[in-house]
Amino acid sequence: MMTNTALKTLGAQGLRQYQGLQADAVSVVTERFYATHGSACQGFGPRGRDACREDLAFHLEFLRPVLEFGLLQPMVDYLCWLAGVLAARGIATEHLTLSLDWLAMYFADHMEAADGAVVSAALQAARTKFLAAGATPAASPKSPAPWPAASVFESLLLVGNQREAMAMVSGCIDQGRSLIEIEMHLIQPALYGIGEKWQANQVSVAQEHMATAIAQSAMSLGLLRSSPSAPLGRRALLACAEGNSHSLGLQMVTDAFQLAGWDVQFLGANVPSPALVRQVAEWKPDLVCLSVAFAQHLRAVKVVIAQLDERLGAIRPGIMIGGLAINRFNQLAEMAGADAFCTDAQAAVAAANQVIRARKAAP
Repeated sequence: MMTNTALKTLGAQGLRQYQGLQADAVSVVTERFYATHGSACQGFGPRGRDACREDLAFHLEFLRPVLEFGLLQPMVDYLCWLAGVLAARGIATEHLTLSLDWLAMYFADHMEAADGAVVSAALQAARTKFLAAGATPAASPKSPAPWPAASVFESLLLVGNQREAMAMVSGCIDQGRSLIEIEMHLIQPALYGIGEKWQANQVSVAQEHMATAIAQSAMSLGLLRSSPSAPLGRRALLACAEGNSHSLGLQMVTDAFQLAGWDVQFLGANVPSPALVRQVAEWKPDLVCLSVAFAQHLRAVKVVIAQLDERLGAIRPGIMIGGLAINRFNQLAEMAGADAFCTDAQAAVAAANQVIRARKAAP
């Protein structure tokens, strides 16, 4: 559950100014790092400056929900996660806290006094809570218990053995396992394990991407070999909120809806909000499922819901959200204005049926 923290937030004008200053803040603090700690950064070569900019930009992306909604804990979790990533790559954690200090100083100097104080206080609150946590990574969201074969499947993904990975999925289906069971207890735990190994610098980005691609192929094979239920006459549109590029989990949810007899449209990763709203209005689904990986994607969800309310009014479809951010902080669903949330593919179909029944019963 999410911890409530009393923090001041920015108004619309302050948020616009903050957004407009982000790029300059990243450049200024990056150059300050290199001016102060240039010798420590030399080992990373030309790529080092880009990596520094990317990390600082992520700091500010995670800060946005703190400034807009007062959500501090997701940023603290991110800082703890990043500290582990940096430590595994030989980068001192002190650089992380220093970056928060320098960003706080930048915004205090470049914004209206009251708004600058809000940004500075948010950064210092995140810094304080991060240090109190001792850089301990937040517990991963609970996932279904892995089958014993999940570790073998993970090994196949890491070495790029697509043939054997797909044979394992096919064999599970031959044994009477459903695709949703396979995705939840075999594929998902294997991918979580690979993600943890990447964080510990034990696997490369290339290996992680390869593993994801093979997992997607295996899921496609499983879907082809699965028999869907009779059509229900219900439609579900599924998309990753704008800014969210993590679509594999949502593909699992899509498979669950399709096999349960729903007609589905899967729009994939990082769907621009205006395009998403237009597609909903044109296709007229009974339900829209939105995936949010991080708290900063919450803003895009709120925009979509507000635009659907304005455009469709009482006939807008039900809205359900899920993803890593929701699994960790399920109160985000209520803050976004969604009708329901789900934590896994199996739960998604059950929750969707409840949403449809509730909306039909509403006066």
